[in-house]
Amino acid sequence: METYDFAIIGAGIVGLAVGIEILKREPDARVAIFEKEPSAGLHASGRNSGVVHAGFYYSPDSLKAQLTRDGNALLKEFALENGVFLRETGKVVVAQNETEIAQVKELKRRGDANGVDVEIVTRQELAKLEPLAITHELALWSPSTAVGDPVKMTAAFVSKFLSLGGQIVYGTKIKRVTDTAISTGTASYGYRHLVNSAGLYADKIGRQLGFSGQYTMLPFIGLYHYAPKLKGSLQRHIYPVPDPRNPFLGVHLTTTVDGSVKVGPTAIPILSREQYSTLEGFSLSELAGILGVYPKFLLSPHHDVWSLLKTELPKLSRNHLVKQASLLADGFTPADFTVRGNPGIRAQLFDLENRKLEMDFVIEGDANSTHVLNAVSPAWTSSISFARHVIQNMDARGVF
Repeated sequence: METYDFAIIGAGIVGLAVGIEILKREPDARVAIFEKEPSAGLHASGRNSGVVHAGFYYSPDSLKAQLTRDGNALLKEFALENGVFLRETGKVVVAQNETEIAQVKELKRRGDANGVDVEIVTRQELAKLEPLAITHELALWSPSTAVGDPVKMTAAFVSKFLSLGGQIVYGTKIKRVTDTAISTGTASYGYRHLVNSAGLYADKIGRQLGFSGQYTMLPFIGLYHYAPKLKGSLQRHIYPVPDPRNPFLGVHLTTTVDGSVKVGPTAIPILSREQYSTLEGFSLSELAGILGVYPKFLLSPHHDVWSLLKTELPKLSRNHLVKQASLLADGFTPADFTVRGNPGIRAQLFDLENRKLEMDFVIEGDANSTHVLNAVSPAWTSSISFARHVIQNMDARGVF
């Protein structure tokens, strides 16, 4: 049986980043990443918006606040060193009414507390930053927000990990985990320490080793539409004020590294963990488990789930999605958005005991294994700082 010092499950951006940091810490360690797909980053890591967030949304006492701020700078540094182009677009957050003005000011307060460069701008100042944006009186300007190509960035992480001596075993779906080995059913691999970064299936892997007891995964699909004819028309990302009751940022307009314009995403609950369309990825065995969680989710005192469903389900219609975005900016019509992008699925952790969606990153573990249970957005932005936090977490448990 092949044995490794560190076995990592999942070759997404987090698994790759953790592998890189382990090899920086222990250059002679045997580190392997086991990935069920034929290449890296085929799920959330390669399907996200590519937005490099600044870190002003999050409560100052959260991991997301610290790791996003630091991760923004670290990802930009990594991109520069590894030849990955990032476009420094900046972002504006606009208000639609007087109530949202107070929320814009709260985002400014959080940004200041988190050490993030943000500025409140007038409507006239906004017009200079992004002429298409619409706001009520004030808006928030985030100059450090950027955008990159998630596929190219993931490829750069793969190259870096391999150059340090790491190994990636593709086409390897881990079905069983023990304290000393992982198994596909036909082959087994030993390990000294396991890192579970299995994304949508991290909770299931964790439970095999006694972790993730109070959690389960609830998947939400994010849909995007592109407007090819409007390429180059949008200079900044335009976001709405988010609903603080839910860990989603709302429908927004973003520009990509090549200047394309896209609208999205949705945050629509789905019934299987990798259900990218009605039939693709649908699993009858997962259906019962997810439906069994919904009574607790629907009755959660922490979220207005009925309102979420009421606002999200109509976004399956492109016309409705673009109509929502038209509140943020002038000059966009449904007819412009003719290309549907690859959908992405948010691996959102749900706390069964407290009946709430986890808003922050969640890591559990002991000296034998580490489990990345909640690494949703902005995990792509935070990947390097998040990985360093994981290493510190492991160090505190006597792994190194």
